[in-house]
Formats: sequence, structure tokens, C-alpha cells
Amino acid sequence: MDIHTDVVIVGCGVSGLYSALKLPRDMRIVIITKSDAESSDSFLAQGGICVQRDEDDYDSYFEDTMRAGHYENRKESVDIMIRGSRAVIEDLVKYGVRFEQENGEFIYTREGAHSRPRILFHEDVTGKEITNTLLERVRELSNVTFYEYTSMTDIIEDGACKGIWVEDVHNCEQYRILADYTILATGGIGGKYQHSTNFPHLTGDAIEIAKNHGIRLEHLDYVQIHPTTLYSEKPGRRFLISESVRGEGAVLYNEKKERFVDELLPRDVVTKAIRKQMVEEGTDHVWLSLKPIPREKILKHFPNIYQRCLEEGYDVLKECIPVVPAQHYFMGGIWVDSDSRTSMERLYAVGETSCNGVHGANRLASNSLLESLVFAGRAAQKIISEVRSSGKAM
Repeated sequence: MDIHTDVVIVGCGVSGLYSALKLPRDMRIVIITKSDAESSDSFLAQGGICVQRDEDDYDSYFEDTMRAGHYENRKESVDIMIRGSRAVIEDLVKYGVRFEQENGEFIYTREGAHSRPRILFHEDVTGKEITNTLLERVRELSNVTFYEYTSMTDIIEDGACKGIWVEDVHNCEQYRILADYTILATGGIGGKYQHSTNFPHLTGDAIEIAKNHGIRLEHLDYVQIHPTTLYSEKPGRRFLISESVRGEGAVLYNEKKERFVDELLPRDVVTKAIRKQMVEEGTDHVWLSLKPIPREKILKHFPNIYQRCLEEGYDVLKECIPVVPAQHYFMGGIWVDSDSRTSMERLYAVGETSCNGVHGANRLASNSLLESLVFAGRAAQKIISEVRSSGKAM
């Protein structure tokens, strides 16, 4: 069977969902996902989402992002993301996202490599709050159809992208989804790693397909390791201990319970310091102490981390927890321009599977949700402008 639609979106994390919300309501949209709609890495983001607090914050935010990325970032993309941040936050609030507030004003937190607090959050499950809210809004749209447990196996190419081949995960039935425009939002590559914070079904499918079609790729070696995930001898996805914890004062100790690094340095620097300690001491992990953080703040700001550590046998209010670096984020991917267009006509890529150059060689904490949303919105706007210029009715 063939399915005909105006736009097909592969993936339903924040970038795929936001693209759908920003497209016109008279456009037919199909969204497919390899698992259930709630199993995207966007749901797992803990720390928060960055925003330019005011005009005075621009220069320091720009520099923080560039410095974390080792100055290999595309400056144009960084500028677009920062200047687009406030509008995205306004959109999210309009859709129903609940960021922490006090007396009607946003509360900002700080994470590693940020020169000041500029991160909005919802407890320690910001990604879940944003993604679940966007998913609810998209499910309300009559022009959007979801196909869960549906895997993309190839794209359809005929001088331009004409849609995708898909396979039903349960019965292995293959069919085509023919579309005027295709948006790849397939997430990261964590499923290829033994230790990762990602869902195991995220295996970089779009990257492989793009490679087979000669679509331009960029910086495939730019893989970020998160310095602090909860150490466990059990197999499977690693539980992330948000960088916000260190931003609020948590400290790292070696086996002798000595501090060995500035916890607010960029992630790659902290990761190297942790690995050095592990090698020198012959250990499988280091220790993280949340004791410098007031008890009330831990229970209010980090309830999910507190509860998960309790389930693993650690009370963060009373003792250190063992942490270890694990694969976390992919800065490379399918090359896109500032409007999220790939090198193939009518094919777009957004979110972690794309590479627009914002992150450079190392992502600044809490820039991922913002980057995904800003450039997903730009993809939708570019599609709208192309349709209008072609004279086709929407």
C-alpha cells in the first residue's frame, strides 16, 4: 500500500513535534516513530532549556556556546539559535509547558560552562514536560496522523526526496509514504554504544540512509560523553545525573574523597578528568556529592534524581553516589543549512540527527532542546515559503 501526504516527519521528539505544530493546519502530515511516541530522547532531558535572558546576555551566551564548542561552531547558527530563543519559550508557554516560577517570574538555573544562570527548567524532568506537552498539542491536530512502531528503511529519490520506505516493526510489512517534503528527526546514535544515556532503538538510521544516497554529512566523529551518569553493573541505558546538579553546587570526589576538578568546566574537560582519576586509581567510577545543595532544593528541583538514586540504594541527602561517563549526545550528523535543508532537495533534517553547526565540537549544556526547536521551526517556515512560491494551495 502507498500513503500519500504533504509532509512526512520521521521521529516524534521535540524537533519533529514542533515542526508539525508550526506547519499549516491544511497540510496533511504523517509522523512515524520506531517505537512508541513517548520513547524519544527528548523525554529524557533533565537539566533544562537555555534562553537569552536579556540583551545584555547575548555576548556572554554566544561566547559560552563558542567556547564549549572549541570555536568550531557555525557562528551564523549560534546567532540564530540565541536570537530565536525567547520566541520559542513564549511558544512553549503558550502550548502549556510549565517552567518553574517564583512570584510570576521565571527561575533560572546554571550548568557547567555557563557564565551565568540562563536555563529554564521544570523540576529535573524538563524534557519530559516539554515533549509531553508538545505531543498532547500535536495529537489534537486533525491534519496529523501518527504511525508508531514504524521504521524508516530508505528514502525515495527521484531528483529530489519524494518520501520514504517504511516497515511495520511488528509484522515486517513494507510500504511507501509518498510526500512533497520529508523531515528527518530520528535522534541520536546511542544505541550503537554499550554505555549510553540514549534509548537503545536510536541507532542513527537516518545517517546511514543519507550516506547511501550521497547526502552530505558532517563531523561524524563529534560524539559527546556526559561526565556523570549513575554507575551500575546492570546492562542497559544509563541514568543521567543532570549537569544542573553540579550547577547548583554538587562536587566530584575521587576514591580518597578529594575534589579533583572544577565541576563547572565544559563536559569534555570534566569527562577527561574523571577518566584520568579512574585510570590512576583503578576504579570503575568516581563519586558525586549533593551535600552542598540544601535539602529543600534537592527535593524540589531534583525529585526524579533523588527517587531514582533511592531505588538504586543511594540516599543523596546522606551519601555520595557513584558516577561514570557515558555516551550522551551526537554533535555531527546530516549537514543542513540555516533553514534545516539537507543537500537533497525537499529533504530536511532537524534535532540531533542534523548538523547545523550550533554545537561545534562539544555541546554546551541545555542547548540541545533549544537548538532542536529553533531549527525545527525554521524548517517548517522554509517549507511554507517554498510551497507558497510554487503557487500550490495550502
